[in-house]
Amino acid sequence: MKRFDPLLPIIGVVGLIVIWSFAVWGQVVDPVLLPSPTKTFWALWKGMNGGALGFDFLKTVQRTAISILIAAAIALPLGIVLGSSERLYRSVEFVIDFFRSTPASAMFPLFLVLFGVGDKTKISVAAFGAMLVILFNVAYGVMNARKTRLLAAKVMGASRLRVLTDVMLLESLPQTFIGLRNGVSLALVIIVVAEMFIGSTDGLGHRVFEAQQLFEMPDMYAAIFAAGALGYGFNLLFLLVERRFVHWSGK
Repeated sequence: MKRFDPLLPIIGVVGLIVIWSFAVWGQVVDPVLLPSPTKTFWALWKGMNGGALGFDFLKTVQRTAISILIAAAIALPLGIVLGSSERLYRSVEFVIDFFRSTPASAMFPLFLVLFGVGDKTKISVAAFGAMLVILFNVAYGVMNARKTRLLAAKVMGASRLRVLTDVMLLESLPQTFIGLRNGVSLALVIIVVAEMFIGSTDGLGHRVFEAQQLFEMPDMYAAIFAAGALGYGFNLLFLLVERRFVHWSGK
């Protein structure tokens, strides 16, 4: 098994900063519109250490975490139930795929009517979008559980409930974590977009939009990088949990 070199990702980061620096130095883009990496990372440092950016970062973390918890609480058991009966899943597959394929931004007006302007709308839309992604992956993970293990459990006299919990559920975990990673990424995107345009006074989306309106470009790029780092952090967290608890995947 090949060892992972933790220094490899740094190469891409250094390359990006070098290209960025040359673009600023050569004035490929107006320096007012594209500040130097130094100015941007200084704005990021100041904002995260006692500045408004740190508060906005935490608000976005909170909204995203709540939305993914709601989505998982609904999608995990529902996905297991639907996946355990392929006929049942096929009967609702069109509805799931239809709403899963619908851009989440198109659902904002509906949720605004239901919940009004506020955190409920942002969290509800994000939870709805993430739930469909997680549900789809959990159901398919259960349906694609290896038949040999299912047959072995049935031959040994396991009840339908034991087969569902001890075989199907475990077999679906790799696909479930794929759904969770995709779901949290989608939830973050929806939250940030909602913070930009749905009456927000805080959050990373609001910070990006406000900095752009005030032409504070270093602050705008700092907020964008903070949002990117948050998305990467959420994905890495789920990946580490998956490697810890689903280390047997593919065996």
